[in-house]
Amino acid sequence: MPWREMTREQGWLLPPTLDELLADEHPARFVAAFVDGLNEEEWADLGVNTQGEALGAPAYHPRALLSVWLYGFMTGVRSSRKLEGACRDQVPYLWLTGWQQPDHNTLWRFYQVHRPHLRNLLRQTVQTAVRLEMVDWAVQAVDGTKVVGNASSSRAYDEPALVRLLERTEAAISDLESQNESGDDPPPPKLPEELRQAQRLRERVLAARKGLEERSGQQVNLTDPDVRTMRGRQGYIPGYNAQAMVSPVAGGGGMLITAAEVTQDPADTGQLLPLIAAARETTGRPSPLTLADAGYFSGANLEACAQKSLAVAIPEGQSHPAHPYHKDRFPYDPNTDSYTCPQDQILIFSHLTHRKNHPPVRVYRAPRAACRVCPAWGTCTRNRVQGRLLEVTIHERALRAHRRWMATPGAQAVFRRRKGLVEPVFGILKEQQGARRFLRRGLEAVRSEWSLLAAAFNLRTLWKAERRSAT
Repeated sequence: MPWREMTREQGWLLPPTLDELLADEHPARFVAAFVDGLNEEEWADLGVNTQGEALGAPAYHPRALLSVWLYGFMTGVRSSRKLEGACRDQVPYLWLTGWQQPDHNTLWRFYQVHRPHLRNLLRQTVQTAVRLEMVDWAVQAVDGTKVVGNASSSRAYDEPALVRLLERTEAAISDLESQNESGDDPPPPKLPEELRQAQRLRERVLAARKGLEERSGQQVNLTDPDVRTMRGRQGYIPGYNAQAMVSPVAGGGGMLITAAEVTQDPADTGQLLPLIAAARETTGRPSPLTLADAGYFSGANLEACAQKSLAVAIPEGQSHPAHPYHKDRFPYDPNTDSYTCPQDQILIFSHLTHRKNHPPVRVYRAPRAACRVCPAWGTCTRNRVQGRLLEVTIHERALRAHRRWMATPGAQAVFRRRKGLVEPVFGILKEQQGARRFLRRGLEAVRSEWSLLAAAFNLRTLWKAERRSAT
């Protein structure tokens, strides 16, 4: 076939309009529609005065700057410098700004000033979905992922290492100060850069040592003191634990993040109830069932959910209830405060045991002599000294009720939905939105960054739903 003629010097036959350069179904148009649809109250929630100032040079409109940040977070462009380049080179950004080209300082100042309020964007995207009746209220799923912070693992120090670093820094400062002494000559108008850097390092080390007093036996990172050493899929990382609550879109075809949070705690256990409450506040109504993996399992969580009438489906990671002598097979008699084993032997209360950061545990035991001659010896217990022991927490009733519920076919069937609901969300956030690493430093800045990523994810979902409804 013949080649199509091509020249890079082709001029416009007729000048196109800016609107003609962007396809009608382009996601940038949806971002602009969402931003343009914000009312004055919603802009105020973002800390933005849309009326502008009466005096001074004209500034870029917040509609343009917010649209650039949202579209950038949707497409994995989260650096102000990269956004500046995109506003020069890429048609969607040129369309969003009306062919204006804000520089990275302008973009960064807008983000920095309004960062604490940008977390409200997640709520606004969810409420948009609620108004459109897009939320499937039947079930929601929660999960967490470890995200690398903007810090190097080589900058993590424990107390002895900080002491050695401080000694080296003090020696370096003394040496630099002696080099800058000039007899009777007047001092220099400003400190040499090398000396200023050494003094700033000393200040960070002193602040880090003070922070370590509250975290005995741990490490602190001098680049970002708020990061914690956590175990991720690729080993130990300096990072944060990013959490998300996800609800399916009504009729299928996507998910919505209804709550998002970032914590310094590597464990997920303490995040279940706060995320359930945050999702309820954001959507305006509770979900009848929450799915979570074994990382959220604890007696305290199950007890609290039972008291609040919250249905949850959470597997127990290290229990073996199918074992013929699992403690769930020991019925309890409240009248005698005792348990009966499957061999009809009575276990009576022995003592309380206390463990660090945990409530007291009641210990019940059977007679040692009875256990030694029991036909279940070796299967039930092999403890020749004490016989069979049962350790019972204050949450035992809630634990047993939840195990019975999780053993039902209905619970097992609905729990199988968890993986398909929440895990693809993290895949999209990391692979398509570039959330494998946080760009900001500090817990509050990272929380705002994660929330904006979640809001951008929801806009992707809403845009795809609109395209499906239009076909």
